[in-house]
Amino acid sequence: MNIINIYQLYSISSGIEINSQKVKKGSIFIGLKGKNFDGNQFAHEAISNGARIAIVDDKKYVTCNKIIFVYNTLYFLHELAKFHRYRLHHIPIIAITGSNGKTTTKELIATILAKKYKKIHYTKKNLNNHIGIPLTILSMPMDTQISVIEIGANHEKEIEKMCHIINPDYGYITNFGKAHLEGFKNMEGIIRSKLELYDFLNKNKKVVFINGDDPIQMNNSMGMNRYIFSEKKKNRI
Repeated sequence: MNIINIYQLYSISSGIEINSQKVKKGSIFIGLKGKNFDGNQFAHEAISNGARIAIVDDKKYVTCNKIIFVYNTLYFLHELAKFHRYRLHHIPIIAITGSNGKTTTKELIATILAKKYKKIHYTKKNLNNHIGIPLTILSMPMDTQISVIEIGANHEKEIEKMCHIINPDYGYITNFGKAHLEGFKNMEGIIRSKLELYDFLNKNKKVVFINGDDPIQMNNSMGMNRYIFSEKKKNRI
C-alpha cells in the first residue's frame, strides 16, 4: 500500500494519532519510536481501540491486515503531511520561529486574523517540533482559510526540514537569543538556524515580515519580498 492509498484512508478517517490510548474510532495510528518507547508495540492495541489502520516500521508487529508496514514511521508521517499540504497548497500559511516569544506571537496573530477569517487553523499548545508540526499540518481541515504554524528547533537544518513540510507563504522570526544553545554550539549557529526560514521564503519568492529595529533581520532580508514594521521608525516598507 503506497502513500496515496493511505492518504485516501486518511481523508475519510477521524485523524492521526500517535498515542494508542487516545485513539478515536476511525483514526489512523502511527507507531513512532523514541528514546524510551516504541510505538510499534501498541499497534494492536490501537486497532482494538478503534483505529482504522495502524502504521508500523517493525514487521513483527504486523499481526493483521489493518496493520501496515512502512520503512520508517517518522519519515512516513512527514511525507503524509507533505502530501496533505500539497493538496491544500491554496491555503496561505504563516510560519513563526525565533528563540523566544513564538507561542505568544502565534496566538496574537491568530487572534487578529480571527477578526477577518472564520476558518483559522494554528499550532495548538507547543506542537512545534519534528513530530508536532506534521501532526499540525495533518489536522488542517479542507475548508481552512489561513493557518499559523509555529516552528521550534534545537539544532541546525531542522527549520529548513520543517519548511519543506509546511511550505509557508509568509514568515516571521521573533528574535535571536541563546535558547537551546547546546544544540547550536554558539550564537552564530542559532542565527543560521533561524535564517533557514528566510532562505526557504526567498528561494520560493514568498513574503517575510521584518522587525525593522532588529539589525540581524534587516541585514539578512535585503532583496527579499518583505514588510517592515518598526517602533523607532514608523511606516517602514
